[in-house]
Amino acid sequence: KLPLESIQVVLEELRKNGNLEWLDKNKTSFLIMWRRPEEWGKLIYQWVLKNGLTNSVFTLYELSSGDDTENEEFHGLDEAMLLRALQALQQEHKAEIITLDDGRGVKFF
Repeated sequence: KLPLESIQVVLEELRKNGNLEWLDKNKTSFLIMWRRPEEWGKLIYQWVLKNGLTNSVFTLYELSSGDDTENEEFHGLDEAMLLRALQALQQEHKAEIITLDDGRGVKFF
């Protein structure tokens, strides 16, 4: 067991590296991320480029659970993290998150 001060140092380092996000102001609840959203976005975009899928539209379900992504590291990614990854791509002008009749989707550029 680590003393509370040591735990706080570890958590702060994770936050500085972008692998931890506090979920409340009191810093009692947090999300630890194996990969930062930008890293997930990079993996997704590499898949898009590798498969010639620019100018294509996908639902979030197709990206995280579809047959085409079955062998990709981002297959099965939680929807909240997937959205963060796509938002990172959107900021880089590589994708646009869109609203579809049955939910959300994304178009890649």
